[in-house]
Amino acid sequence: MQRVLIIGAGPAGLTAAYELLSRNRGNEPRFEVIILEESDAIGGISRTVRHNGCRMDIGGHRFFSKDQHVMDWWAARMPLQGGMSFDDKMLSREKPLTPGGPDPEQTDRVMLIRQRISRIYYLNKFFDYPVSMKWQTIRNLGFARTMKAGFSYLGSMIAKRPENSLEDFYINRFGRELYSLFFEGYTEKLWGRHPSGIAADWGAQRVKGLSVRTMLKDMFRKASGKKDAQNTETSLIEEFWYPKFGPGQLWEAVAEEIEAMDGKIVKNCRVKEIGVKNGRVQAVLCERDGKDYVAQGHTVISSMPVKDLVAGLSGDPVPQEVQEIAAGLPYRDFVTIGLLVHRLNLKNETDIPTLGNIVPDCWIYVQDTDVKLGRIQIFNNWSPYMVKDPEHTVWIGLEYFCNEGDDFWNMSEKECISFAAAELEKMGIIREKDVMDAHREKVKKAYPAYFDTYDRIDTVTEYLNGIDGLYCVGRNGQHRYNNMDHSMVTAMRAAACIAGEETDKAAIWNVNTEQAYHEEKQESKV
Repeated sequence: MQRVLIIGAGPAGLTAAYELLSRNRGNEPRFEVIILEESDAIGGISRTVRHNGCRMDIGGHRFFSKDQHVMDWWAARMPLQGGMSFDDKMLSREKPLTPGGPDPEQTDRVMLIRQRISRIYYLNKFFDYPVSMKWQTIRNLGFARTMKAGFSYLGSMIAKRPENSLEDFYINRFGRELYSLFFEGYTEKLWGRHPSGIAADWGAQRVKGLSVRTMLKDMFRKASGKKDAQNTETSLIEEFWYPKFGPGQLWEAVAEEIEAMDGKIVKNCRVKEIGVKNGRVQAVLCERDGKDYVAQGHTVISSMPVKDLVAGLSGDPVPQEVQEIAAGLPYRDFVTIGLLVHRLNLKNETDIPTLGNIVPDCWIYVQDTDVKLGRIQIFNNWSPYMVKDPEHTVWIGLEYFCNEGDDFWNMSEKECISFAAAELEKMGIIREKDVMDAHREKVKKAYPAYFDTYDRIDTVTEYLNGIDGLYCVGRNGQHRYNNMDHSMVTAMRAAACIAGEETDKAAIWNVNTEQAYHEEKQESKV
């Protein structure tokens, strides 16, 4: 029986474990699977945090994929809601439900169907996210700004810039004026680096086919009543699935299945070294409860950050260039602060009904550069079951991007909560004195970044792929800003390689770079 050691119990690690164990049949199982998880939680960045009867999603996770296998994989663990229930009254608008599906009021393990509403809060007004070309946008911007943006966009259509940076990427698709209004400041908040110093790869990875042209196409498609989810830019999807009690609920269910199939999940177990001899994995050295343990195994699936993985390789010497590139790979860390308030000082001026008549947004993007706050999550709108009393209180998550060890990261929890509440009051969204409860969560290496030594990462990838028995999966495992479904597919392909169904590790790294993963066809791009 082949032992497989998996580093990390996030979506990639758990998916890989399940996929391998599901291949065991009869009295002669093929794989023994052991997951080594550094924390005491399941789900990685997709975990759900519980606090005084409320739940927090770390960063917001929409369950939507263009890969039908992934959608089926999710649905097999949590069926889509059906029937009429208390929750249906809180849907942003009436949606068709799955016939015969479970009623969310009667069962806990169920996927809700949610409407995707996210907007930008800028100039004390709401703009669609992504920015739409409609009358409300023009009215919010004003005639002068709108004309300037229009001529700027036309100029970008005539004279394309060489795409040497993320700034070039955005300007080519939106024009300099829209870029300056809606991308420049927010991007610098997110990455702590001006877009001119970030590789264009990030735009190709996350924005892909989104442009003024695709937004106009989407607007006319909606106006005509046509729907085509497979050819819709991910940022433009209208609805998504969401577990009743947050994303961690699904991954906790997967962990239960893994243990039921005799897989082992070892929590509070920090991987220190991965031993390699003659180009092949030999064992993993880990620390638990202050003691070192050696887990023997010739097959390792790693979802740990590439920087830490390379630094932890022992035995065979790692080339100096590979060490230097890996050590220089940048990350952006993340802090989210949950605030419980009676209400928001924002009026629901839409025609979308909500419980308590709060604004209907899942996320509110904060463009203003005079506050550090990046996004506001309204947990009530992701799932009312995330909130202890969704009819009378609003539970929000304030998202901040920072670097481990900087002044914001090092604030005490009390200082951090006070800082965040004061920013919301400054924006006119709440009164600081109305905060009823609060909680802070800090996440290291939440976002792999595309600058510094990133432009040479192919050298590191080639070296890691050359180590027999080592498979890199997931967002941090590949230093690629993947969505959750892409991370899962990397794990599925790794499992196929280990099972002998695939022969080339390159397939694992090609996820979200292939044409099939690009939401817009090449010829439709600006």
